[in-house]
Amino acid sequence: MTFATPGTTPLLERAKQTQRYPQARVIVLNDDVNTFQHVVDCLRRIIPGMSEERAWNLAHQIDGQGSAEVWCGPLEQAELYHQQLSGEGLTMAPLERC
Repeated sequence: MTFATPGTTPLLERAKQTQRYPQARVIVLNDDVNTFQHVVDCLRRIIPGMSEERAWNLAHQIDGQGSAEVWCGPLEQAELYHQQLSGEGLTMAPLERC
């Protein structure tokens, strides 16, 4: 949109657009390699605020349903947690936007 008064140069109004920072989901997949205890230990060590009870519930969900979302939040953090969990030997799904 432009604004002008007689005898002046028109000014352009800058359109403001707010974009949310990209969010991503960290999903652990079931496999025949990792034990429940190893999954729980990794989740508790890597995912901030992960309680032992929540980690065990997620481990059972991974085993019973084939996968579980273990964290969702800012993309950079999701990439870090995904890389760390993968480095511990957990089977990971590709990051998904949430």
